[in-house]
Amino acid sequence: MHTANQLDFHDFAASRWPRLFRLALLLTDDQGLAEDLAQSALTAVYASWSRVRRADDPDAYARRILLNAHLGRFRRKRPMEVPLVAEAGPSVPDPAGAVDTRLALNAALASLPPRQRAVVVLRYWADLTEEQTAASLGCSVGTVKSQASKAMAKLRVHPALAHAPEEVHNR
Repeated sequence: MHTANQLDFHDFAASRWPRLFRLALLLTDDQGLAEDLAQSALTAVYASWSRVRRADDPDAYARRILLNAHLGRFRRKRPMEVPLVAEAGPSVPDPAGAVDTRLALNAALASLPPRQRAVVVLRYWADLTEEQTAASLGCSVGTVKSQASKAMAKLRVHPALAHAPEEVHNR
């Protein structure tokens, strides 16, 4: 890759890393796995950078690679991961309750099947349209609507969200 292309990619990667990482973190609820997914997505983008940089939406390309890698994890059999250290006790809530709300949302998201979780994250966190979400996931708009409806129904009655602020329930 020529130096100009490398600089363009470096700028792209540096500016997109935070959003790709956050998307991966919301999908996995695991910081290490989220870093791996975001890094894998950027590695794949780099491998095709001369083509990707001319695409209409390089962000959609990177997001699609990340989503495919995430969903592909569930298609392969993997050994169960066993934590080396016991989980820490409950965290001390912050005065505004934002940490508790975030933890409750993460727990509720973690209970969703991978495809529903991806739809919810793309529609309501990444703020993509139904069409953009469908394109990112390689499915129809009807599937996005169906998966979003099922996921939201589950989230509305999830016990972790029972005491969440009203704005969490109004989405």
